[in-house]
Amino acid sequence: MMGESQHKFDAPLIIAMKGHPGGGKTTLARSIASSLKIPLIDKDDILDCTLHLQNTLIPSSPTTLSPLLNDLSYNAIWQVASTQLRLGLSVIVDSPLSRKAHLDRLREIAASVGGRILIVECKPKDEAEWRRRLERRGAETSLIPGGPGWHKPATWRDIETRLEGYGGCTEYDVGDVPKMVVDTTGPVKFDQLCSDVLEFIVAHGGASPSYHHHHQTSKEM
Repeated sequence: MMGESQHKFDAPLIIAMKGHPGGGKTTLARSIASSLKIPLIDKDDILDCTLHLQNTLIPSSPTTLSPLLNDLSYNAIWQVASTQLRLGLSVIVDSPLSRKAHLDRLREIAASVGGRILIVECKPKDEAEWRRRLERRGAETSLIPGGPGWHKPATWRDIETRLEGYGGCTEYDVGDVPKMVVDTTGPVKFDQLCSDVLEFIVAHGGASPSYHHHHQTSKEM
């Protein structure tokens, strides 16, 4: 069982989450970070703090995220990740990782310190369940105007519009980067799903499985 110290890998590790909004990657990322005792860098945490800038840039549409702020949030998480890796710390980066350029930037950061990068992609196969979760979250977010998550898609149409905007660019070749794809709407319980992901991370991170994984099996993503 691990104490409060970070799980030790042979080299600093970036665990890069990947997937569309509402797909369960943040819930999974938080569980992994807690189990491994490593920092979680969440792109949404950056965006949550930029509402006043958003209102300045696009005052007529407070829920339409400015591309400038989106780029700023990515640059912020890359900078924070770089600092942690230079300190010898492994990190989890929670972002959609929707473009290959984003992965390339993380690969550069890892390579600069002799580190490694892994991808955990959340890809819900049950579209109806994915939609239900997304719209439930959207309804909860709308209760607090300007609160956390103001920038996230709140309806299924929002997701459809975003996917149309991506134009298929999210499905790219990750090269030699180890990647695990998980179905977050499948029959596997959350507890088992997390254990499977942790085994993947340990197998490719160059360390023994000395973590202790504990959470409620009834937790919903």
